Amino acid sequence: MRRVLARLFWALSRWKLVSEPAPSRPTVLIGAPHTSNWDFVLMLGIAWRLGIDIRWLGKKSLFAGWRGPVMRALGGIPVDRTDASRVVDEVVARVHSGEVFGLVVTPDGTRGGNTHWKSGFYRIARETGMPVTLGYVDRTTMTTGLGPTLELTGDVAADMDRIRAFYADKAGFRPERRVEPRLSSETLDA
Repeated sequence: MRRVLARLFWALSRWKLVSEPAPSRPTVLIGAPHTSNWDFVLMLGIAWRLGIDIRWLGKKSLFAGWRGPVMRALGGIPVDRTDASRVVDEVVARVHSGEVFGLVVTPDGTRGGNTHWKSGFYRIARETGMPVTLGYVDRTTMTTGLGPTLELTGDVAADMDRIRAFYADKAGFRPERRVEPRLSSETLDA
């Protein structure tokens, strides 16, 4: 049913799905630039069209009331921002227990106002041995999809240079809200 909905979505959408094949193993799937709530709809369209079983991290308030069951059915995992490291530990435990999924993470945060990316995606990938798949939205070309899947080396600056190179020409749904792919732990003079 999801694949049928996704085919219909892409047939009617102004956006074009331009993607590398879905990863063949569990991955941390970066969603960037994350500049609009419409990114969520595009992410579902990509995952459902490519047949990827996804989980995604969302602020705890999205799971309040009637929305909770809907968000969980769509793969949501609530994040309590007062204890964000707990959710990283929970995801690592899920992967180590054998659960197979693509974990969608939007490291540039809450669609604006941030100066750097959050590092949880990097920590999860390194602690689980999962690769990182670069998902994107680019309003300038009206394309979205999956880019390359990268194995992280542990050399944060080098890994982030590869990520920055991929996202250098990606504008996001609302380009003015784009955050440069840089972790606060990176040294600017490295």
